[in-house]
Amino acid sequence: MNSGCVRSTAVRAAEAKRAIAAAQAVGLATGLDVEEVVLLQDSNRLALRLLPCDVLARVAPATPVALRSARFEVDLAAQLTEVAAPVGTLEARVPPDVYERDGFAVTLWTFYESVTAREHPPADYATVLAALHAGHRKIDLPTPHFTDRVDEALQLVTSPELTPRLSDQDRALLVDTLRTRTRSIRDRGAPEQALHGEPHPGNLLPTKDGLLFIDLETCCRGPVEFDLAHVPEPVSDRYPGVDEELLRDCRVLVLAMVAAWRWDAQDDLPQGRRAGRDLVQALRDGPPWPTLVDLTP
Repeated sequence: MNSGCVRSTAVRAAEAKRAIAAAQAVGLATGLDVEEVVLLQDSNRLALRLLPCDVLARVAPATPVALRSARFEVDLAAQLTEVAAPVGTLEARVPPDVYERDGFAVTLWTFYESVTAREHPPADYATVLAALHAGHRKIDLPTPHFTDRVDEALQLVTSPELTPRLSDQDRALLVDTLRTRTRSIRDRGAPEQALHGEPHPGNLLPTKDGLLFIDLETCCRGPVEFDLAHVPEPVSDRYPGVDEELLRDCRVLVLAMVAAWRWDAQDDLPQGRRAGRDLVQALRDGPPWPTLVDLTP
């Protein structure tokens, strides 16, 4: 679930206990059999396995931003499921909703057992990503633009109080890269559509039902090359109709965006600062541009 791309802020221990209790209470209140809660991941949201009902609960502090994000993800998942897009589904035994309990927002999802290694065959990966994009074209849900996410990264790197350990030289490089590559992408005038936003291997789950994309809250609108900038090169090589120059611009932009997340003073991703240094160095080294997968832990 942890993308390694967005900012990662672990839930503190005392807060995590309350979040687990909130998820259990929500499960019981919706009629699920919850006797045990297993922590799967602690990032900006907790991922919990509720047993024996075998449901995935995702929990975050119920801030206005988190509530909007959770509601958006629930609505998006419901619509994509209706058009048979390859996504993880909401738990069918309870109403699709964002449940608030004790200051936390809880959403309930199908739990999938992983059935293969995390290495996804490139051809299958490309096919399922194309199917997701096709699903997005069949639904109607307002989504933010990819430039909104760029603006978030720019806010970080233009604010020394938010990224205090970033050197002036590296800060200037990131600001210039984010602005110039965004302008280059926009100037191309490529067709845009709703995207996953971060379809990297960590957000693609191998299940008995096939490969399914999870963590849908990063959905944004832009050219498909923006999504392809998050995947290994053998995958983008197999995706039909790619504009290679646009893909290169998107790859560089994504490297700079993720570097900004890693230099955020509040980022808790393990080895995140090292990844931040590697990403900035890759931008400084120039082409041939590595993929995001090559540079993130």
